[in-house]
Amino acid sequence: MTILSTNKIKLNAKPKDKFEAIRMAGQLLVEAGHVSAAYIDKMLEREQTLSTYMGNGLAIPHGTQDSKSLILSTGLSIVQIPEGVDFGEGEKANLVIGIAAAGNDHLDILTNVAMICSEDENMELIMKAATPEEMVKIFESGMES
Repeated sequence: MTILSTNKIKLNAKPKDKFEAIRMAGQLLVEAGHVSAAYIDKMLEREQTLSTYMGNGLAIPHGTQDSKSLILSTGLSIVQIPEGVDFGEGEKANLVIGIAAAGNDHLDILTNVAMICSEDENMELIMKAATPEEMVKIFESGMES
């Protein structure tokens, strides 16, 4: 099973708040079979203790330390939010990337995603992506390098 695929991408999402945005990201991971449904609660729980907003319009919600048992395989989900959603302290996220990492994949994936999204030109492409296929391409090219 691939880490990122078109069925785990939601374009033009309009969540009413960050918790709904996180739920959307989590739900995509559940539907793709990467995590059990309880993982979404762990993502929300983590957000309440520590914001997963990374800067540059990017938030990377993931489960708490004790949620490993709920992860069946490593996967990413992407929720594109053109209008942005408030992540607290006046920070708006336009891109919410849900991560479920089995074993020790966690840091590699976080680093990869953060690096791809730290490039303004990538972020521009990501926000302009009109199809899930385009989105997958942007991330795959970033992950190979």
